[in-house]
Amino acid sequence: MSGFSASASPLANGSVSLRLYPHDTDAVEQLALIRSQAARGAEAGYDGVMVSEHHADFPGYLPNPVQLAGFLLDAMPSGWAAPCPLLLPMKPYALIAEDLAWLDAAYPGRVGAGFAAGALPVDFELAEVPFDEIVARFKDALPRVVAALRGADDTPLAADRAIARTARDPLPMVVAAQSPAAVRRAARLGCGILYDSLQTAEVTARLSDAFVEAGGTGPRIAIRRVWIGEPPDEEMAAQMAHYRSYAPETAMKNWDGDQLIAAPTPGEAAERLADFLDAARCDTVNVRIHVKDLTPAQVDDQLGRHEGEFLDTLRTRLADAASSAGSIGPDSSAR
Repeated sequence: MSGFSASASPLANGSVSLRLYPHDTDAVEQLALIRSQAARGAEAGYDGVMVSEHHADFPGYLPNPVQLAGFLLDAMPSGWAAPCPLLLPMKPYALIAEDLAWLDAAYPGRVGAGFAAGALPVDFELAEVPFDEIVARFKDALPRVVAALRGADDTPLAADRAIARTARDPLPMVVAAQSPAAVRRAARLGCGILYDSLQTAEVTARLSDAFVEAGGTGPRIAIRRVWIGEPPDEEMAAQMAHYRSYAPETAMKNWDGDQLIAAPTPGEAAERLADFLDAARCDTVNVRIHVKDLTPAQVDDQLGRHEGEFLDTLRTRLADAASSAGSIGPDSSAR
């Protein structure tokens, strides 16, 4: 296993996590493969894993990341899992808070969560939520779910036993953010932020600065695809075409190319990723291997290449950057 990280709490500043996606196969095999990859990631030395949400068999996603996180935690020998991001307008905030609080009661100290408004109309069509209401619903629900998962709800939900225990052990939380207003909102709530995987370093740095200026102390999480060895150019081009098929213009205007971190060796890949984090002023990272049409064997091969030098070098760079900034230690949302 790679060297132990000081960032063991879910979503803590300085943590290095892995994002997981289902392969294009039947449901039973999808779950078996993603559970196996979660276990493999933990064994390789990742602090935790993230899974996110889309519905109606949207390629590369499963519909219930809270449920899925439970499946993964059951298979992982160590580490945390975070449904991140959940689509907050899909259900009443109280039901989402209950699901997360009870998952955390089942796996104490191993659960985090992230929240987003969403972007795909089909998700909200299935939930019978008007698409033109999702932003307003998100802004209304976000402070409520954050308060609930810190044991500070002011409705009958507060009597729920799993919710009540979060007053002693608040759930670590982050918010997907692509604008100055969004990062300031997260800062006011004492949450960390999760960036778009295709944002440039320049755009991300401006948002990071706005977050810190607003008093944000939680993790600033970059998401980046990493590939060690000869990059899968055709698959990456197919992935970008897939993203462009549904991403809103407001997101795409902050993109520049595929933002893939590729290098021939683990050490060089880690250095390139750390250089991006420095330029983007991010202190935490979520790594993706996922590219359209990758086989399970390719993902397993990459996870093998991540173990050891890649993760050790990356953690050293993160620790050095935190030390220079005088900010080593867990974030305010961590346990």
